[in-house]
Amino acid sequence: MTETKERLKTSWNAGMDRLLPSASLASGASRSPLMIPIRSLGPHHRERIAQHLLQLAPADRYLRFGYSASDEQVRRYVEQLDFERDDIFGIYNRRLELIAMAHLAFAPSEALSECAEFGVSVLAHARGRGYGARLFERACIHARNEGVRMLFIHALSENTPMLNIARSAGAVVRREGSESEAFLELAPASLDSRMTEVVEQQFAELDYRFKQQAHQFWSFLGSMQALRWGPPGDGPAPRA
Repeated sequence: MTETKERLKTSWNAGMDRLLPSASLASGASRSPLMIPIRSLGPHHRERIAQHLLQLAPADRYLRFGYSASDEQVRRYVEQLDFERDDIFGIYNRRLELIAMAHLAFAPSEALSECAEFGVSVLAHARGRGYGARLFERACIHARNEGVRMLFIHALSENTPMLNIARSAGAVVRREGSESEAFLELAPASLDSRMTEVVEQQFAELDYRFKQQAHQFWSFLGSMQALRWGPPGDGPAPRA
């Protein structure tokens, strides 16, 4: 019993350590130094996902989807997301705005069940903070735990930020004209990788609840101030 507790404690500590800097993403070792809460998204987040993607500029939509997606095409993509098969991860800011998201798409065929594809988008005002890299790390941990052995990234060759993330993780990148493919071989799941995911999920849920409560508090405070002062122009008359 004592031995089991010690093993679980060691694995839990390993999970916590991986929220901080450590060492090859394929084996779960090389990670970003940023502690960024990344939340799993479900069907009830569909509209928030749509709003996130619709905020992308035309050039960013082109890089994300490989074509100049219209608003209608973006909404069709969101409507067709399969939350039972695939996994979606997101990063929220303090205003509960979805500023970055990743789509980990699992192969629908049994013959390719050990393969998955990764796609990511980050709003313009939230770039340069390592969100894309952290979402990739989060997706890699989850993919390992789901039995994926090969992670793919299909991107336009001009999408250098995405390809740089893949290269930094040790992926092999092959360029064919205007398009590139990145292949990253993942290590099998381990107790440490599973504990890492548990820790990250709990961290993200606590962070989201805190942001939600803070958002509700400031909304309540704003409504109380509005009741106190009334509409603009209804405040106390200035003294003569």
